Amino acid sequence: MSAATTETVAPRESPSGSPLHRFVWHCRHNPKRELWFAWWAMVTFYNLFVVSFFVLARAQPPPSPAVDAQGAAQWFTDNHYGVLVGMGIIFLVIGLLIAPTNALIAYSMRRMSVSRSFAYSYLAMYALSAIPGMLLLCIVLTVGAMRPDRDPELIYWLYDLAFLSFTGTMGVFLIGSLVWMVAILLDKNRVFPKWFAYLNLANALTEVVVAPAWIFKNHVFGWNGLIAWWIDMVVFGIYTGVFIMLLRKMIEREDFGTGPLPGPLPGPLQELAPSKEHDPSELTRTAP
Repeated sequence: MSAATTETVAPRESPSGSPLHRFVWHCRHNPKRELWFAWWAMVTFYNLFVVSFFVLARAQPPPSPAVDAQGAAQWFTDNHYGVLVGMGIIFLVIGLLIAPTNALIAYSMRRMSVSRSFAYSYLAMYALSAIPGMLLLCIVLTVGAMRPDRDPELIYWLYDLAFLSFTGTMGVFLIGSLVWMVAILLDKNRVFPKWFAYLNLANALTEVVVAPAWIFKNHVFGWNGLIAWWIDMVVFGIYTGVFIMLLRKMIEREDFGTGPLPGPLPGPLQELAPSKEHDPSELTRTAP
């Protein structure tokens, strides 16, 4: 029984040949194919997010909250086709790409030595937080761009709703970051290095500082200000790049067991979670 299990889990030697042939082989025989699919889905989503929001729709960085009704209407006119195409891309791929992304992060917590409630609570929170944290913005911007000849006052209302729902609701991701942080700190299976827990804390704290965007219309506390958007986005960008890299390392180290993951932890602070216990006799022999 154990021999059969080992044969199923152990990766076979990858064949040579064309990239397409190797891709098909991995899809059929690689025991980690679901994990790799989820990882590539995550990478694809964040790349499409940047293209859709920053390049096509130009919804990020967000425009000024201090404009009047005519300024808001002009923004929709200037970005009419970009908003429709960019948001259309998001609507097309979000179901296919967001679910595997959240599932992979939840899997990383299932692989830890902590309770499964961490993974399930994270999965539930992030599935729901995508509605105020992104989807509402996409829907409202699309409605505003669909008929730019509407009354400017109505367009103004859609303008405020869209960008407040995106920047102003970043706090919905606060608890998720804290759940991931606590799981990493309690974990004994060495899934992630401990320093990543504190990066989760830094990301969670930046979600708090967006709250003034509901009050201020300009300067550093506006929804496009230094504190409410720029600092938050820089920290989130670093955080996202780091957890994408760490999830890749986790997949490479995964052995489908229940104990500590094999191999060294990535990053400069590997000593925070040593891979083996020292025999007390060794310490006695090496002591001066």
